[in-house]
Amino acid sequence: MACVFPTDLGIVVGGGLAGVSACNTLIENGCRTVLLDKSSFCGGNSTKATSGINGANTRSQKNKGINDTSEIFINDTIKGGAKRPELVKVLCGNSGRDVEWLMDKFDLDLSLLARLGGHSQPRTHRGAERFPGMTITYALIQSVEKIAEATDLARIITKARVHKLLMNGGICVGCAYEKGGAEFQEHGPVILCSGGFGADFSQDSLLGKYRPDLLHLPTTNGEHCTGDGIKMGEAVGAKTIDLEWVQVHPTGLVKPDEPDAKIKFLAAEALRGVGGLIFDANGKRFANELGRRDYVTGEMWKNKPPFRLCLNKKASDEIIWHCKHYTGRGVMKFYENGGALAKDMGIPLQTLVEEHDQHFEAAKKTEKDPDGGSYPAYPSGKSWDNRSGPTGSGKKFYHNQIPGSQVATEPFYVAIITPVIHYCMGGLEIDERGRVLAEKGGKAILGLYAAGELAGGVHGNNRLGGNSLLDCVVFGRVCAEDAAKYMLGDGIKKVDVKALASLPSKKPAAADAGAAAPAAKAAPKPGDKVNSADMPFKTDPNAPAATLGHGGIPGTPYVLLVDPEDQSKPKEPRTFEQKMGIAMGAILTASFVTSFICVKFLAP
Repeated sequence: MACVFPTDLGIVVGGGLAGVSACNTLIENGCRTVLLDKSSFCGGNSTKATSGINGANTRSQKNKGINDTSEIFINDTIKGGAKRPELVKVLCGNSGRDVEWLMDKFDLDLSLLARLGGHSQPRTHRGAERFPGMTITYALIQSVEKIAEATDLARIITKARVHKLLMNGGICVGCAYEKGGAEFQEHGPVILCSGGFGADFSQDSLLGKYRPDLLHLPTTNGEHCTGDGIKMGEAVGAKTIDLEWVQVHPTGLVKPDEPDAKIKFLAAEALRGVGGLIFDANGKRFANELGRRDYVTGEMWKNKPPFRLCLNKKASDEIIWHCKHYTGRGVMKFYENGGALAKDMGIPLQTLVEEHDQHFEAAKKTEKDPDGGSYPAYPSGKSWDNRSGPTGSGKKFYHNQIPGSQVATEPFYVAIITPVIHYCMGGLEIDERGRVLAEKGGKAILGLYAAGELAGGVHGNNRLGGNSLLDCVVFGRVCAEDAAKYMLGDGIKKVDVKALASLPSKKPAAADAGAAAPAAKAAPKPGDKVNSADMPFKTDPNAPAATLGHGGIPGTPYVLLVDPEDQSKPKEPRTFEQKMGIAMGAILTASFVTSFICVKFLAP
């Protein structure tokens, strides 16, 4: 026997920015959603993102007279390391729309702009205060929480460790999770947003398997980043891509009293974007601070540590909230003047004066003759910078530079930095609709999606700064939109999440998993009588050929539900020989037990 049932429930695994972007978008498209996160609270690594979110042709750019387009952004991203143009086109093409979605639907301030390494235009958006990743992610979490409190459209279940994808006939129909020692299931298409494996130091570590050379490095990732979603995908035949491409970020912050700490804070790339300079132990610049992350890291390994990231007054004023936050954390230090900095570094003040002079002169020459210079520049053209030019990636863009004559009296914010494991470019391979592809045949696994760091192939062998938060929002939304179409077909109805989130609460907040969300119902067993209104999937084992790209009739993802303990096919009746074997086994067992009792207790 099999159960057949329809659904409007989208399951999201992982409560970072990709996950909550997916949840809000599912609701926007007339679906219900349940968010499962193994941590005690949502947010993940997204809340740690410190530079901002990229977007091309946005209102914020237009207000500042910046002429940026998705085509320019696409070219920068491909030059930065991306290898799959069809995914880059979605990432960059949707960027302006989705940045403005954040601004309009969640009242987010994304009015400030910076140019990060590898970008030819200032397109990395942030607000005036706080880390943008934290601000953006919490706004979307709060939206889902408020909708969960006011309606039945959303549930949030924390401390829920998803460990298995439920499959039927090659289609993903839900997932199993453990919470408080008990097992539960949810049924519906699954959007995996559980992050990368940058803190996976377990016995079956993906990091150890694909990049054992990096295991000695510290990481910026939280302990939850163990590649769970990738491993679950592999277990059901999903294809992976680029797992060997793990990004080592050049600016992990070293806390002087805990220099060997395995988990480190990350210095926002925006610190370099506003004019921060990097010096080696001898007080010398040695790289283009706005080069690709893998390039800057590579140049650090060629030079002498400790390395320092230094911001003059103009630069630090532009990003002062970050500087004060880092200083309060003990990972950045304020110096009254360049003399105090030079003394602490153990170098002559004149060294810093000369380095700033050289940088200042290169900036002035670039201003007068932007196409001139003796060295190849990154991302294109020529460079006048004598320090980075010889590396083959000369500096082209300058911001808040000062002449050497100011160094002696100039205040500085300074951090000691070191390379850190930061981001996994590889993961489950997806198509441009966010659908996970199968290892065999390369076709989409119906009902299974991936977004955020878990999804591979979007960034190639190197991710540009600001593209991580964008990836989360763009592909979280793309997955949710396709999942809604997969479930509802033409029955999609647009819903205003902003209006829903403003409704008065009708029940306890859903973020506290224990009291907030009722436990998921146990999966029906074959032969069970089920109320169709309670069951989330519409199936038909005799369904006609697909008329939609996802492989099903509009609104009907066809699935055959069987016992989860045997998901391959329904059990067939036992043959006569099998029944006789069972009977003989029972008879022999009974004879043995009888003989034992007689010998043990009845013999004289």
